[in-house]
Amino acid sequence: MVLTPVPAKPHTSLARVLEDLGDVLLEPVAGVRSPRRTLGGVVIHDPLDTALPSASAVVLGVGVREPDEVVRLLHSYGGRGAAALVVRVPVEPTPEVRRAAEKSGVALLGLATGASWAHLAAMLRTLLAEGDVGEGSPQTLGGVPSGDLFALANAVAALLDGPVTIEDRASRVLAFSGRQDEADQGRVETILGRQVPQRYTRGLTRAGVFERLYREPGPVYVDPAEQDFEMDVPRVAMAVRAGDEILGSIWAAVPGPLTAERTQALIDASKVVALHLLRLRAGADVERRLRADLVSTALEGGPAAPEAIARLGLLGQQATVLAMGLAGDPETERGADDVRRVAERQRLADALAMHLSAVQPRSAVALVGEVAYGIVPMPGGEEDCADRAVRLAGAFLERTGHRVAAAIGIGPPATDGSGFGRSRAGADRALRVLLAQDGPRRVAIVSDVHVDALMLELADLAAARGDEVGGPLARLLDYDERHQSQLVHTLRCWLDAFGDVVAAAAKAYVHPNTFRYRLRRLAEVGEIDLDDPEQRFAAMLQLRLLPGPPPGSGTPTAGEG
Repeated sequence: MVLTPVPAKPHTSLARVLEDLGDVLLEPVAGVRSPRRTLGGVVIHDPLDTALPSASAVVLGVGVREPDEVVRLLHSYGGRGAAALVVRVPVEPTPEVRRAAEKSGVALLGLATGASWAHLAAMLRTLLAEGDVGEGSPQTLGGVPSGDLFALANAVAALLDGPVTIEDRASRVLAFSGRQDEADQGRVETILGRQVPQRYTRGLTRAGVFERLYREPGPVYVDPAEQDFEMDVPRVAMAVRAGDEILGSIWAAVPGPLTAERTQALIDASKVVALHLLRLRAGADVERRLRADLVSTALEGGPAAPEAIARLGLLGQQATVLAMGLAGDPETERGADDVRRVAERQRLADALAMHLSAVQPRSAVALVGEVAYGIVPMPGGEEDCADRAVRLAGAFLERTGHRVAAAIGIGPPATDGSGFGRSRAGADRALRVLLAQDGPRRVAIVSDVHVDALMLELADLAAARGDEVGGPLARLLDYDERHQSQLVHTLRCWLDAFGDVVAAAAKAYVHPNTFRYRLRRLAEVGEIDLDDPEQRFAAMLQLRLLPGPPPGSGTPTAGEG
């Protein structure tokens, strides 16, 4: 007996397995009297192994067919606490078999003819496994569960004798088979970009292919001669449905229309793909929540942080925290725009997880609130670590393009729970500076924007205490408001130019003599001594703390100010 223990979910029951896999892979044969029984693992029967299975295990009886042997295994595994025994159909449910199933408490299930034991084991593991977030298992891709779709795509390709892709409703590639070199350039572009190019989707839409695909219950043949874009190899497409809902589609590059046998094979395969996509959708939500909890716990730096870091597979490793956010004021988001931004955040978080995992498989990414945090292992010196983090973040934002106004702040390296908390705080501070400046810069290390971050925090402190502008600047602001003048703007230009009247006058778009007059006037109105360094510093600090855009930052009006 080969033992493959899997941690069980609290709500993973025999009924759930039969609901998800029934009618396609499994059918109840006898003894299914406790469908709500919690399942605890997957065991492959081996007559030469005497190890005990995990409690409430599902036993795969590979090669077991005779009723006498079935009866013996039911009694044997019933005494060891197993929950179900799966054998290949047809299996004869003799009275002895039924009595053994009832007495042992082991449900007897039948595996459909032609179904793979390996595929069943993978499906059961997907249903039963909680998902060890820290392991880079083949069932995850950058932290996003992918199920066994790649193996399934290869199986469908073997049935149809042609390269296959499995796509979602948005024509994004979820999985693909081998032999893609047998297709055409369009398929190559699709695989490389994990997305069907827009010129193809527009062409298929114009030709009514998608309308036929989602309307017709069987496969749709796409003839290259009938398309207004370049397509060298014909396609056969099949919608993947769960009831009336379209989950995605299967696309095969084939030499011509399918035979009746292969058509039926594709129809049957679409049902299995539907199961995978349903599990993918449900599992993705669970996985995201679990990862978000672990990443959030690790970044808080409290007593639970070490355990969370260990579960993420990052214990004892030097890592850096990245914080990615979208520009814009969340308080102003409403309705459809709010929904769009929420979906955009999740899409970017998933993309960041894929990007980071390609470089560092142990990277952990989760969307926590409105910020996507990434914990990236970064061995080496601190300076080298910072440079690599900047390159990594910059490369990701370049790939996403400028359609989405995203920015990434980078914290200092960390090696433990408290260090991760400090790294997150640093990444948050750097991200806030980038979003507040709303400029072309999209990536920053906290050490590079330290002063800007301090100014934002000082402004927060002043706002929290209800501090109001006072002294010379308050008098200048009041004068500008009453006389529509530009004395505050004049002061700002002069301070920014370090007292260079010519440079400051050019910035204010006035003659130097006019600027000198305004400078004398603001000194009188504001009662400020511009020769005093302390008063100059106070004025500069107050100007930086003014809420909103700098007053008078545009072209000044004519007149005294």
